[in-house]
Amino acid sequence: MPATGPDDHRALLSAGQRRLIGNALTLFACTGAAVLLVLILMSIGRLLGAFSGVLWPVAIAGVMALILRPAVDAVEKRMRGRRAPAVAVLYALFAVLLAVALVLIVPPLAGQLLDFIAYLPDLWMQGVDYIRRHSPEWPALIERLRATPAVANALDLLQDGLGRLPALIVPSLKVFSAGVFSVISFATHFAVVPVYLFFFMLSRADPVHGLSRHLPFLKPSLRDDVVFLVREFINIVVSFFRGQFLIGIIMGALLAIGFTVAGLRFGLIIGLALGILNIVPYLGTIIGLAVTVPLAVLQPGGGAGLLALVLLVYVIVQCIEGWFLTPKIMGGRTGLHPAMIIFAIFFWGTAFPGIIGMVLAVPLTAFFATFWRLLNRKYFTNGGRAAAGGGHAQPAPQPPPAAAP
Repeated sequence: MPATGPDDHRALLSAGQRRLIGNALTLFACTGAAVLLVLILMSIGRLLGAFSGVLWPVAIAGVMALILRPAVDAVEKRMRGRRAPAVAVLYALFAVLLAVALVLIVPPLAGQLLDFIAYLPDLWMQGVDYIRRHSPEWPALIERLRATPAVANALDLLQDGLGRLPALIVPSLKVFSAGVFSVISFATHFAVVPVYLFFFMLSRADPVHGLSRHLPFLKPSLRDDVVFLVREFINIVVSFFRGQFLIGIIMGALLAIGFTVAGLRFGLIIGLALGILNIVPYLGTIIGLAVTVPLAVLQPGGGAGLLALVLLVYVIVQCIEGWFLTPKIMGGRTGLHPAMIIFAIFFWGTAFPGIIGMVLAVPLTAFFATFWRLLNRKYFTNGGRAAAGGGHAQPAPQPPPAAAP
């Protein structure tokens, strides 16, 4: 038989086919990893929802303790290293501030809030009358819709449902009782927060100290990366909430003063509420425009002039926040594009049901950005080159700095 050399053998697949199969397998692996990540996030969201009553008081107390740690350390230094008296002094100071707020600040704010709630029906009627006078085609369009058979049937079904409303009173009482118990449960859990906070503030230990000892099953380099990421996540969360809280208070005060000077009704309570809502990026601005624009146009004595003043207040406060408050307090922005921030709010708000996902959207996204940079720099680049070279891996570079929260 004639001898056959190695050149006589033909590859089963061509180079282009192998490249195509490799790309397909890579795409399949990335899709599987994304699906697995989504399932993990959904599972964590359901777990947090099931045990939220137990977990959120601990989480709030832990974040508050980390935020207040510099103040506790400063008071402790003044008291010559006595931690418990320093915490007691801070609690006494908080009690005094709370008493002053209850006496001087809460009554006028509560009065404006009640007046605003009572004014909402009148505001609605004024809005309807304004539309009828300035845009009469809209009422005509609504009447045409009501004449449509499908819409008329839907309205009839709604009217029948309202007619059977008395039969639903007993189930409604059950729902109401469940709601009362929910409020009582919420108040009970909220009352535990100061207790957790007291014990957390007594601790001098670093939250990440000793974490590496609990991960002996990991390689030393991987263990250092896990400790680094946990530390970065804590720093991002603490910096974000500390900065956003201060910025929210300052923005709320500026909006309240600006709205009141401009002549907007209920400007004090609206401005302060919008400042608090700004803990979630863009939430306070969106809700504020939806509330203040109709109020400025429809309130007695309002109109285009008052609307222009209200919008001018928004522009001035946003410029102060963007050019001065955020750079000075938070040391820079998150590095995330505004569109990415909006997407993150909706994504994490869906992954973690409730307001907790929207509040944590920015720090979680900044943390994952830091995590991705660490993987890309340390493992995908140097690690991949070392593995491809077949030799020993070079010393890993230091982890990249975290995204500024």
